[in-house]
Parts: sequence; C-alpha cells; structure tokens
Amino acid sequence: MRDEVRRIQAMLEREAYVADPAIATSVHLALALEKPLLIEGPAGVGKTEIAKVLSRALGAELIRLQCYEGLDASMALYEWNYPKQMLRLKLEEGSPLSVAEREASIFGEEFLLRRPLLRAITHEAGPPVLLVDEVDRADEEFEAFLLEVLSDFQVTIPELGTIRAKHRPRVVLTSNRSRELSDALRRRCLFLWIDYPSFEKELRIVRTKVEGIGDRLAAEVAGFLRSLRGLRLNKVPGISETLDWAQALVALHADRLDPELVRDTLGCILKDEADLRRVGEELDSGRLEAMAQ
Repeated sequence: MRDEVRRIQAMLEREAYVADPAIATSVHLALALEKPLLIEGPAGVGKTEIAKVLSRALGAELIRLQCYEGLDASMALYEWNYPKQMLRLKLEEGSPLSVAEREASIFGEEFLLRRPLLRAITHEAGPPVLLVDEVDRADEEFEAFLLEVLSDFQVTIPELGTIRAKHRPRVVLTSNRSRELSDALRRRCLFLWIDYPSFEKELRIVRTKVEGIGDRLAAEVAGFLRSLRGLRLNKVPGISETLDWAQALVALHADRLDPELVRDTLGCILKDEADLRRVGEELDSGRLEAMAQ
C-alpha cells in the first residue's frame, strides 16, 4: 500500500471508520484529482458514512443534498423568499420608487434561500464536503442538471448574475442502484463499489463501534450476519443493522448468542415480516441453530 493511501486509511480510522485499501485509495484520488466520488452498493454498507467521516477528518462543513423522486432544481439550488419579498413590497407602498427600483429592492441576496448546491458553491470558509445522497432516487432530468453543476461549480441566477465557487467542494455521491445512472454522470466521477463486508472486516467494525462488546459475542454476531445474508432475504441487513443488534445485545448484558436470544432480537436486524418468518423457520428447523450457539 502506498504511503498516501496509508495516510488516508489512518485518517479515516481515527474517525472510527474501518476502511480497506480500495476505499482509502478512492478517497485519496478523489481529493488529489478534485473529482466527485460516486459510491454504489447495497443499503446500509457505509456509503453515506464516508462523506460524514471525511468532513470530520478534514474539519470541513458537511452539506447534504438528500435526493428523492420529484426533486427539482429550485429545491436543490435556490429559491426566493416570497413572503419576505411581499412584506418588503407592502412596506414600500406609497414610496416614489420606480418599478425597476422596486424589483431591485426585492431581488437582493438577503431574499435568497440557499439550498444545498448553492450553499456548497458559495461556501466561504474553505472547501466543504458536498454529499449528494441516494442520487438514484432523483429523476433523469435532475441528474442532467446536477451534471451541469458538478462540471463547472457555477450557477447563473438571472437577477444576480453568475456565481462561481471560490472553493471547489469535495463531492461524494451515493447510489443504491434503484435505477441505472447515466453514462455521462459516471464518466464525471471516480467510482467505488462497497459490498457487504467480509467476516474479518465486519468483526473489526463491530469491535470498533460497539463499546463494551466481548470478543466472543462480536465474532458470533459477525458470523451470524454473514450466514444470514446467504438466505436471499427481501431486505438484507447491512452494517447499520449489525451495529444496532450488537448494541442491543450489549444492553441485554449478553456475552454469547443462543437460539432464544436470537429469536427475541431478530427485529433489530430484520425489517420485513416475510424475512422474520423465513429466519424463524430456519431457526426452528435447526438449520441456523449452529450459527446461533
């Protein structure tokens, strides 16, 4: 491993993020090349956490744009504060101002509502970390708009002119692959795929994140989750569910797994009724018994 990558890995792990060389290399290159980093993978494997940890490690503000169906440019970029503008116009009634002067008085920056993208572009105190979370949930029209913003980091507001970023944001995009992203957006970004962790990595994560957990319980938790993911569940538990379960087990003062404890706490890791029935049947039949002992 190169020294630069090793330093990034150490930086992330100081913030309690267990990073393998592929993650550390991708983060290093995104910072060095000033390119957006597109992270894909199943839900709950730590994609969003990379941006959060990066902002803490760099001492940079985290600006988050949560994508959803129907998200448009105004909600992501800027809007005018119409109630405040109307109040100004009411206060100026009867004044000798011309129409042009009235328009100028209500289209100043004090009436501008900065949404995440504009906040990132106009950030003054050094480059922020811009997290575009679950970009696959937005529609293709918004994706095209986003691509334009990420290409130049500038935006034109008709009433104010063109605003350019003083500090180029560090951009992290995440996707759960609910739909395929465009080739144009992919070409604009570096790419990182994060899959469910290996047993060894998940064990390290549990030991790092869950205070007070014993070595035996941590190993059994990691082993059980790895086996559980092989059952083709409707909603496969991610690392976040692993940590929730491990913390619940510590709260119950458990030092090892047993079948009864697993059954009683399945709601920490399974969030689908059919999955609960399926795993319950596996436990009842004894096929998962060995993994819960």
